[in-house]
Amino acid sequence: MMRTSQIILLFAAAFFCATGRAGEIAVHEGESIHDALRQAREWRRTGDARCEGGITITLNGGRHYMQEPLFLRPEDSGTAESPTIIRGTIQTVICGDTRQQHTQLWPKEGMERMLDFNPASRTITIPTPPEGVLGTKGLEMVVHQRWAIAILRVKEMKVMGDRTVVTFLEPESRLEFEHPWPQPVIGGEKGSSSFLLRTTEQRQGLEQLVLVDGAHHIIFEGITFENTCWNRPLQKGHVTLQGGFPLVDAYKLKENPGLPWDSGLENQAWIERPVSAVTVRNAKHVDFLRCRFQHLGATALDFESIDHGLIEGCAFEDIGGTAVMAGSFAESPLEVHRPYEHLADRCTGLVIRNNVIHNATCEDWGAVAVGCGYVKNTTIEHNTVSHVNYSGICVGWGWTPKPTGMENNHIINNKVSDYARQLYDAGGIYTLSCQPGSSIAGNDIAQPFPAPYATNDRGFCIYLDARTDGYSITHNKTEGRPIRRDEIGDNQPGPNLLFQP
Repeated sequence: MMRTSQIILLFAAAFFCATGRAGEIAVHEGESIHDALRQAREWRRTGDARCEGGITITLNGGRHYMQEPLFLRPEDSGTAESPTIIRGTIQTVICGDTRQQHTQLWPKEGMERMLDFNPASRTITIPTPPEGVLGTKGLEMVVHQRWAIAILRVKEMKVMGDRTVVTFLEPESRLEFEHPWPQPVIGGEKGSSSFLLRTTEQRQGLEQLVLVDGAHHIIFEGITFENTCWNRPLQKGHVTLQGGFPLVDAYKLKENPGLPWDSGLENQAWIERPVSAVTVRNAKHVDFLRCRFQHLGATALDFESIDHGLIEGCAFEDIGGTAVMAGSFAESPLEVHRPYEHLADRCTGLVIRNNVIHNATCEDWGAVAVGCGYVKNTTIEHNTVSHVNYSGICVGWGWTPKPTGMENNHIINNKVSDYARQLYDAGGIYTLSCQPGSSIAGNDIAQPFPAPYATNDRGFCIYLDARTDGYSITHNKTEGRPIRRDEIGDNQPGPNLLFQP
């Protein structure tokens, strides 16, 4: 005969399973999220009955400070019937270190035009700054380069009357002067490129809050992710190719330029992925619902490789780099200009919808609001994008007319405004390379912002950049009227584009 205590325990277990309250773990402010996740992992490992119907880790309101990223492994995976849910209540914040602050020393406001850019001597010549600036240690020069910026740590400043010649630390000096594109413009259509000098007060800090690596059926809901740093410029400067992607090696092909897949190619480049506050890779069925991302130093949310994921109802505000990144960008060890067909399979079935992105690209002006590289079967719909320094919604990579594996990507019913605030060669919606079966439809895109330091006027509502093909472009509007075909930017587009106003 059962004891009374045993009957009560069995009744309680049955009650929790029936009501769906089994598998709930509460984390209060000051308690460890890592420990809660470990508890859920042990329930999965042992086949505990509390896994039935899913495990919910509830982070109660307050600030949950991270000393290291929360790491979700394959062993943390749920199933379609029993997902792992990490849920916030009112004012739940996962946070790290306050983002680095900068003091612009000269000019006090805006930027100043440079006088010379010399790849042979690896120098930039500028008007001579005030005496107090010349003696400052730890100076950085931020350089405007049409569709990108460079952040260069100053090595030495040699005053020559009203002109000053500036040299820089390595590795950024080599990368800046050996890679031909983009580089600063001297005497361009609208004048020379610009720069500013500044210092950074805060040094190293926590860059990443969450890493989902190899897990599946994970849901984050109702959480604010806040405060991360961006350490790269402090360690090695920041010289980019495009879209905020740092160069790790690059040089110009000086003898017999061109390669079998592109006879006009003049440069080689290897890049690395920008750091992100929240990273998802090698994963399946990972969702972010009604979350908030704010005050983050570099990328906010990065779906590096995913088989079906959802980003819905989220808000992004004050983001240093790209707000939402997805897919491969042919990072090192791959050379970025080669045509690849297999990379798009790493990111498929991603849906980005009903999100609000405002004030991204604050630290790296060359980043974007939504940046998707080699992706397929991706839908970006009903998002509102505003106040970004380069392009708004970007899909594609590779600069090639050859097959890329990218296909069935849809950019529909989004609203994009106040973009290209600092850089040009930009688009409210921007695409690259061959993407059969894709569409740009029903979007409301404002005219580009009149960027004050741009050296050309290449800004468009829709920009079909290098070798874009495979898109149907229908029913898009600007300023309350249809966008005309002659208003869409072209750069060697393919033959399989369909346009309908």
